[in-house]
Amino acid sequence: MIDVYLVPVSRDRHELYSEVPDLPDDEEPGSEASKGWIGRLRARFREALAEAERDRRAAHGAAPRQQGWAGRVKTQTMRWVAETIAEQRLLWHLRSETDGVLHYPDDVSEASAAGELRASLTRDFEKHRFWMIIDGLALVVSGLLALIPGPNLIAYYFAFRLVGHYFSLRGARRGLQRVDWRYEATPPLTELRGAIALEPDVRVSRARDVASRLRLEHLATFFERAAVTS
Repeated sequence: MIDVYLVPVSRDRHELYSEVPDLPDDEEPGSEASKGWIGRLRARFREALAEAERDRRAAHGAAPRQQGWAGRVKTQTMRWVAETIAEQRLLWHLRSETDGVLHYPDDVSEASAAGELRASLTRDFEKHRFWMIIDGLALVVSGLLALIPGPNLIAYYFAFRLVGHYFSLRGARRGLQRVDWRYEATPPLTELRGAIALEPDVRVSRARDVASRLRLEHLATFFERAAVTS
């Protein structure tokens, strides 16, 4: 069961937030879904994301692996793309879920919280469907650059974006159609709404306190970024 939090980021706007494990591997090696060009692309996406996760957790100052310039550029590009797309991890994780809990501020009704969940997942579905088409076309065009010697970084970029949007679209669709949601009022989330207008230092302190009580390691960072953007 996945826990999702409806986090207030302005007086009347919320964002979905969840702390989930790494990208779920829902395909066995050698399965039909893992074969072919798309299967190989998805496998390489998982490898790049796993490498980015290892690097993020590793101690700073570790000696880099010895690679040629092309290998280094390719590795850095794949890591950057994986880091960028990793923001959609909630949607990716929903692809394999059947049950979920939406925690919402207790100054919001359950019906409103459910409506916001569906509205958010619907926006995500439509957004990622649109960008899948755009990135797919861009990937085809960038394939022409394969005639140029050296790593085709533009093709890598659009290929990884394509896979990320595909995972996100599947997750949003499953969240709308297959996941059985239940709803739970969570008072600490309400405190975040009151923290939005506070001075930055006080706001961060309040967010960290809420995150500690909810046992969410990165909630304060997410809230600060989202609230400032709002």
